[in-house]
Amino acid sequence: MNQIPSITDAELEIMRVLWANPDCPSSEVVQQMTDRMGWSPNTARTLLNRLVQKEAAGAKLEKGSKRTQLFYPLISEQEYLQFETTSFMRKLYGGALKPMLANFLQDKKLNAQEIEDLKALFDKNRNDDEEKREM
Repeated sequence: MNQIPSITDAELEIMRVLWANPDCPSSEVVQQMTDRMGWSPNTARTLLNRLVQKEAAGAKLEKGSKRTQLFYPLISEQEYLQFETTSFMRKLYGGALKPMLANFLQDKKLNAQEIEDLKALFDKNRNDDEEKREM
């Protein structure tokens, strides 16, 4: 996994565009941020350049062009989500899954299908080595 830089909420909006549209022209990123977020073009360009400086995104010239820059993510969405999830768990729950799940489920009632899906996920991720040691 690449080193994951700190990304602000605003920069994350730009990254979402890049994850959905790798090799995206800067003009398209700016237009999407103007339409979706109401940002000025300068704000979008500034954030895009910050992501390049942080090495979360890269830039290259479009093939055959001397002006059109294409931007692309240097970290995958999955890498970023994994990093943020781990950081969140460590910061708020000391890295422990059980208290986090208990807190999330405290006010949420799950339907039967959600419970079955979670059981299947837990079974898939069971640490069988630990189970063998207990025998």
